[in-house]
Amino acid sequence: MGSFIARWKLLQNGETWDWTIFALALLVTLLYQVLSNYANDYGDGVKGTDKNRIGEAEQRAVASGKISAKQMRNAVILFAILSLVATFYLLYKAFFPNFINEFYTFIGLGVACILAAIGYTVGKKPYGYLGLGDIMVFIFFGLVSVCGSYFLFTKTFDWDILLPASAIGLLSAAVLNLNNMRDIENDEKSGKKTLALRLGFKNAMIYEMIILVLPPILVLTYMMINDLQAQGKYYAFIFFVTVFPLMSLRRKIMMVKEPKELDPFLKQVAMITFVMSLLVAFGLNYFS
Repeated sequence: MGSFIARWKLLQNGETWDWTIFALALLVTLLYQVLSNYANDYGDGVKGTDKNRIGEAEQRAVASGKISAKQMRNAVILFAILSLVATFYLLYKAFFPNFINEFYTFIGLGVACILAAIGYTVGKKPYGYLGLGDIMVFIFFGLVSVCGSYFLFTKTFDWDILLPASAIGLLSAAVLNLNNMRDIENDEKSGKKTLALRLGFKNAMIYEMIILVLPPILVLTYMMINDLQAQGKYYAFIFFVTVFPLMSLRRKIMMVKEPKELDPFLKQVAMITFVMSLLVAFGLNYFS
């Protein structure tokens, strides 16, 4: 989302867009995701949170005994190092030699991303156990990732990029909330006080509906602010077709009575998030 909005902006001004930076940003994102998943598996595994998980979580490596806690900890350390090295190279490629201050600022953001990926379930007071997971996902999987990738190319911050960034952040939070709603009974027994647990299943469902309805509206607002409809660039609005699967998905989620029935919807929300990003990219850069 951030990279291809940046491409559209740069090409409008006759400037160049670097595929190498995009490839490196994609690599860094994947490493952060793997690190986050491994750290989550390790943290919940050693705390015993995964012992009675339902759905997909029952297959998690440490809790199932397929991998020892020590092996998973080593994997977390390895991917933390790989993430840091990849982040350093990405930022070197994007900012050297003309943007030294920005380089050091983004190094700090990169370290914060790595610590956030690990700190969700690892440590004495992981923030995922305090009900702060949703806001952290919104910040790092939404605002930091989209605005940050946009800045890598443009070297500027435009306030309106917060709209698509918030859309991605909300959809990412929707995946996490579904996960926590699914696991709400086990988390209560384990003392993992997620936001879903604090809200209760019914209120968490209302929260889910809200954060699933807002993303297309936010991206639409971004398009309108940039006068794409006035310029006759209607293909830029192709992303809005995601409203229909989101409507269908919301209806199905609202019909769920048992938490374990939510498991299939996690992947569906994640795929809609990915598709929305792709459609924004194609709509802005190849059709409009």
